Amino acid sequence: MFTGNGIKIFTGTSHPELAEIIARRLGIPLGRAEVLKSGIGESHVRIIESVREDDVYIINTGCGEVNTSLIEICIMVHACKIASAKRITAVVPLFPYARQDKKDKSRAPITAKLVANMLQKSGCDHVITMDLHASQIQGFFDVPLYAEPSAIQYIHNNFSLENVVIVSPDAGGAKRATSIADRLGVDFALFHKERKKANEVSRMILVGHVKDKVAILVDDMADTCGTLCLAAKHLSEAGASRIFGLVTHGILSGNALNAVTESVLEKLVVTNTLPQAENMANCPKIEVIDIGNVLAEVIRRSHNGESVSKLFNEVPF
Repeated sequence: MFTGNGIKIFTGTSHPELAEIIARRLGIPLGRAEVLKSGIGESHVRIIESVREDDVYIINTGCGEVNTSLIEICIMVHACKIASAKRITAVVPLFPYARQDKKDKSRAPITAKLVANMLQKSGCDHVITMDLHASQIQGFFDVPLYAEPSAIQYIHNNFSLENVVIVSPDAGGAKRATSIADRLGVDFALFHKERKKANEVSRMILVGHVKDKVAILVDDMADTCGTLCLAAKHLSEAGASRIFGLVTHGILSGNALNAVTESVLEKLVVTNTLPQAENMANCPKIEVIDIGNVLAEVIRRSHNGESVSKLFNEVPF
């Protein structure tokens, strides 16, 4: 039984709606904190209530002014650390700079590792994040999570599985897509893509059969949506009867909403790791899965010393 004793949840300014959902699911109020920005752009934080010997969870995600969100959570962690919190966990559903995960050019930094070090040095004991862009980044964290159970539940509830094929838009996402396909017992296909430069795909080759199938493209994030929309076009040309997109992080930057609206995608399903109200208002094809309950259950299990991995290994339906 969860009583909420000894646990405090605080939020920065990036996604307070998600923090409210998590706190409501746990049946505890959000902790009182003052997070302001000065005239020259500095973040000012004050934790208003005592956190001495408490298990503290600080929720902020990598969206909007990403650098502001990052420094906010580092300052909030530090503030709780020097206020004698027993344990501090950063809950960062979309980890900032996750795509800068390797040294791909001379003198290029590994910024994802730098961000992980910043959180650690500020006094963070654990990090909870969702669907990291590349599997190697998992070495930077203690509790990397997956939106897979929510995706599986959505597919199971909304489609007839006999006609479904799960499609990865690139080879890098094949493990994620095959895992979902295996747990649902459906077919799998993938695209091999070649890039001329970042965020610009020159050629895509489909491997697998999608004719007369409901094709569901799954990925960790949708940014400009160029790859997703191009993959959807190829699936349509290959004879797929219906085409959907299902991604964890709906970044949807630049011309993404127009691209999705004009594409052959019937629907783009994203989670609320980022605020989506404005995107939903501007694009009728956007649908949102709430992962607040999943994050709340992870926090509850973490606080009570229960298995977190067991939650993600169970079939949700």
